[in-house]
Parts: sequence; structure tokens; C-alpha cells
Amino acid sequence: MRLQFLPATCLLSACLSLPLAAAVAQTPQQQGSRPFTAEDLVRLQRVSDPALSPDGRTVIYSVRETDMAANRGRTDLWALDLATKGAQPRRLTTHSANDSSPEWSSDGREIYFLSTRSGSSQVWRLPANGGEAQQVTDLPLDVGSFLVASNAGRLAVTLEVFPDCADLPCTVTRLAQTKGARNSGQTYDRIFARHWDTWSDGRISQLFTLKLSNGSAVEPVSVSKALDADVPSKPFGDATEYTFSPDGTKLVFSARIKGKSEPWSTNFDLYEVAVDGSGLRNLTEDNPAWDTQPVFSRDGSQLAWRSMERAGFEADRFHIVVLDTKTGQRGALTKEWDRSVDNMAFSNDGRTLYATTDHFGQHPLWSVDLKTGKPTMLTGPGRIEAFSIGEKEIVMATSSLKSPAELQALTIKGGDLRALPRMNEAALAEIKFGEPEQFTFVGAEGATVYGYVMKPAAFKAGAKYPVAFIIHGGPQGSFGNSWSYRWNPQTYAGAGYASVFIDFHGSTGYGQAFTDSISQDWGGKPLEDLQKGLEVALQRYPWLDGGRMCALGASYGGYMINWIAGNWAEPFKCLVNHDGIFDTRAMAYSTEELWFSEWEQGGPAYEVPENVEKHNPVNHVAKWSKPMLVIHGTLDYRVPYTQGLSTFTALQRRGIPSRLLMFPDENHWVLKPNNSVRWHREVEQWLGQWTGSGE
Repeated sequence: MRLQFLPATCLLSACLSLPLAAAVAQTPQQQGSRPFTAEDLVRLQRVSDPALSPDGRTVIYSVRETDMAANRGRTDLWALDLATKGAQPRRLTTHSANDSSPEWSSDGREIYFLSTRSGSSQVWRLPANGGEAQQVTDLPLDVGSFLVASNAGRLAVTLEVFPDCADLPCTVTRLAQTKGARNSGQTYDRIFARHWDTWSDGRISQLFTLKLSNGSAVEPVSVSKALDADVPSKPFGDATEYTFSPDGTKLVFSARIKGKSEPWSTNFDLYEVAVDGSGLRNLTEDNPAWDTQPVFSRDGSQLAWRSMERAGFEADRFHIVVLDTKTGQRGALTKEWDRSVDNMAFSNDGRTLYATTDHFGQHPLWSVDLKTGKPTMLTGPGRIEAFSIGEKEIVMATSSLKSPAELQALTIKGGDLRALPRMNEAALAEIKFGEPEQFTFVGAEGATVYGYVMKPAAFKAGAKYPVAFIIHGGPQGSFGNSWSYRWNPQTYAGAGYASVFIDFHGSTGYGQAFTDSISQDWGGKPLEDLQKGLEVALQRYPWLDGGRMCALGASYGGYMINWIAGNWAEPFKCLVNHDGIFDTRAMAYSTEELWFSEWEQGGPAYEVPENVEKHNPVNHVAKWSKPMLVIHGTLDYRVPYTQGLSTFTALQRRGIPSRLLMFPDENHWVLKPNNSVRWHREVEQWLGQWTGSGE
């Protein structure tokens, strides 16, 4: 079955102009007979980081495999010859350490990458035509990320250092002293005291340049030392937040000044600096909101980046700004395009920018004309996870609800899309997947809202199936046509459940006004969308058993589970709450990224207490009655584990059947393979217990 979902709002535009191959490439592999399980999920090979060689003949990429015995993943580099018909992927690295983040030298003769094979994370290089890997950096600290400008003999790396240290040995010495100290006290004079899953020890991430000499990188110089800022940003920043100029003489990077306001600021600026650290200047000082991901055209005449307009709002629309580096003139290229740009890159001729966005439950690749700003959708259903631009082709890692990320190639002229050898073809050959289908309905305020249903893998016409009603987090996100290694509807399909998931008000890919609409209304329009969407799904798909349903959600989705418990529990036999908010007031004072809660509630909790309490689940505990499984990670500092513990306490005190699953070694996400399997088994057991359908 080919999954081709054409939203009504684009039937007369880009959707109908898609090449046939754009839809064919999303056709899933031949269906097998065995249902998909959590064990299958964690053992899949995870494809990422495609990078085309300068001549466009070879793509290198990262593949993560899972070692269940070691309870971790291991990443290697692979290569595929695109110029030879029938060529198969070949493994470039086989070391027991992690090898990742591949990047070509400008002449295509070498491949640079990060590896832990020396005992710490360092930059290595590998001859493209074969041979042994050689270590490029031998620094006393771990390299967090890197970029290479081999044509200019330069390397850029990021390192965690104490900002008052004059050199790297100073940081090494101080870390050793701390480790050997007889007391463990840590003092703080500002927040972030902790962030995501880590307590601050006073170090910041700085951007360094090094000279490449005889194959080694030497003489590290911090080019961001003058700023009290992390480069790249924590906790998820990477090498897309900085870039070399094409001639290798300058760097442009994104940074937010810490000061006292860092936890409630989204003011990231772009800075330009020479590779020796001189001439630092702020390119975006006039914008109080987010500027990031700088990219140069190949000839260096243009610099583009993603920019927001509203300070303090992390889910504002990212539009593209382009700077003429010769004249200094800049302009907003996509200000009239009502989509938020994700990854982007210049075409080799500098006339086009390629970008991805959420779009009606999909995440396609677009071309954006540099003269007019006109976007043209290039790919069909599915999610473009990453892409690399060549002279003639674009290589992409593409996923869908029926496939983990695999490589595809799209010709720049003609738009012919071809599938490349699939890394997971053998692993999934016997798997029978559930079939997804997108649907629409009239939601809150008369808006058209999108959702999906998925049939159980062993679906038989005429039968009815228990329902997993899954609510996405964010809340400004999308539960669309993509693959997930945490919340994957195929695991429920394999366990015999149908699933329904709705992109409620606040979701991304439907215009910025739709995304904005959830702020200060967490329990309002989104709940109405969930109610109406489920009602429509039950009417439209008779195989959904409305008498055997459980609702599940994480983060904001977990908040919604707690809100549902006191405001709409009637349809459900049970609830599953992962890392959900129990008390919005306590959350406002214990989470780390304050800009989020303050924007969503309309200000600091002490200034707008009525907003904080308006949709606070804790105020409705007296109405709770449905069994709930509560899951939390002790290292979760985004939604601290006390929120989950409080939920469980309320349930137990009221005598409601409940169960608490805690992971002392997980953060907001469950990432360790064996923990993931345990998570899925506990959830499936809970659903089975209360719907009477467990295997």
C-alpha cells in the first residue's frame, strides 16, 4: 500500500506537482508475517549524518547499532558508491568505540570524524581510498563537535572549559582537584544550576580553532572566549551552530550571553570572528530573538541563517534571513512563508536554499528561490531527517510511520527520487506493520485539524481492536508521518492495538497562528481537539473499540494525561503518564528553561498566578478515578521527577489503582536499550490489564 496523504490546503499547489517517484519512494518494504516488538525497535540500525563527497560519487553516513549486553549503542561509519549501479554499503570503521559525525576534506581525499577510540572524544581522519585511521587532535579534553576547513588548513572544535582558565591544562588540573576533594559541595550564584540532566560544574563550551600541520591539529585558540556564552548551545547544540567562511579565514557562530537572564532568554546572536580570535563582532545585535544555523554560499557572497522575531518564545517561526557579504545588505527571504524552517543548505550554484519544515503531518524538503523567496516542495510523504547537497543529486535520510530512516537520492534536475540500499531491509523482512491513515476533522474554533489512525499489524476486517490514544509532547511539535525510537505506534500495532494520534492546536506544520494558539490555553483548545478527533475516529473507523481505550502521553502529553484524569476521563479504561506535569505552579519554580513556562503562562508565576492555576491538573485531583501508570526519570530536570512522584502520591492517597516506574539513570527520555524494552513491557502490560487484551 502506498501512503500518499495530500492535504486539502495544498491540493492546488505543490502537492500535485510532486514527481511520481516522490510518492513511490515511500512505499514500504514487502509485508512479512511477524508483528513488530520493542526488541525489534531498539535493535534497528539508525542511519544519520549523510555527507556527499565533493565529486558527488560517494556518500558517507553514520549507523548506530545496539549492544544489548553492554546496554548502549555503538556508531560506525559507512559508505555507498552512488556512481556504480548495484553497489552495496560498505563499513568504513569497525572499532569498538563510537565513530560519528563524518565530514569530507575539500579535495575529497580524506574523511574526518569524531571517535572515542583513544579513550576520549577526538577528531580522526581516514583516507577515502582505504587505509588506517589517524588521530588528528590529541587534546586533554573531549571534543564535543568539529568542522574542518582543510583548504585553509584549519579545524574548529568545541571544548568544555572553565572560562577563567588561560589554557586547557588549567581546566584539566581543576577537574582533577574537584574529583579529589574531600567535600562535594557546589555553590551557585546564578541559574542554570542544572540543565536537562546535568548539574553545572562551572564549565562552558567554547569554540576553538587549530592549525592543521602534517596531519595533526595544533595550537588551539579560543575564538569565543570574549563571550560569556556556550558555543554551541546546551544541551543539544551541535556543529550546525557555527560555520567557516569558504576561504577558511573566518567563523560565524550562534551564541547567547549568559549573564543573569540566560534561563529566560532566547536571544541568540550571530557573531563573526577571524580564525585567530580577532575582530569579533555581533551581526544580529538588532534582533532580540533567536538567530542560528549560519550557512555560507559556496563563493562566500551570501550568508543565510534562521531567525525568529519574538523574544522569549522558543516555538516562534524560524524564517530565513540572507546577508550580502559584500554590500552588508540583508533581507528576510521567507517572511511571508507560513512555515518554520528546520535544517537548510545552499545549492552549489548559490541560487537556491534547500530547507525542511513540518507540513501537514509530513516533513518534506523544499527548494527556496534566492531571488523571490518562493518555496517549492520537492519530496512527498514522510520525514526528511537529514540531507546533503551535491552537484547533481541530494542524498537524504528519510523516515515514515512504516520505516526507520533510510537513504534516498533526489536528482536536482528532473526531481527523480530513488531508494538506495536499506540498512534495515533484512531485519524488517519478516515484520508485518500496522497500516497508518491520515484524517481530518473540524476541531476547536472550527479549524481543520489533522490526525492519524493506525491499524493493528494483524488486522482483520470485521474485528474490533483496543485503542492506544497517544498524545504528543512539546507541546509545539507534531506526531506525523515519521519514525520514533521512543513513542512508536508500530509497537502498539505489533501488540494488537489500534492507535489514534492527533495534531491538536499548538502543533507545528499548520501555520504559526495554529502553533501560537496553545499558549495560555493548555487545557482548552487542545483538549477539545482531542475530544473531537477521537469522536470522529470512532465514527469513521468501525474497527476501533471505543469500549477498550487507554490514553498515553509524555511531557506535555503527560500533562494532558493528568488534565484528562480530572476533566475527561470517562472514555478511557486506563491512563499512562510519562514525565508529565502534575502542578504547573511547582513546575514554574523547578524547571530549568524558564522562558518556556513563562511564555506559555504569559509571564513569571508570581506575576500571573491566575494564568498558572487556570489549567493546573493539581486542582482537579479530587475528580480523578481512572487507573494510571506513572513513569519518570530521576535525571529529568526539564520536568523534575517530583512531578511524577506527586502524581503517584495523589493516586495512591485517593485509592486509585496505580503503578510507578522510575528510572534512576534516565532523563526526560528513556534512552538505554534495556530500559526502553522494560518501558514498553510495563506499558503494554498496563494496557492489557485494563483493556482485557494483553498478550
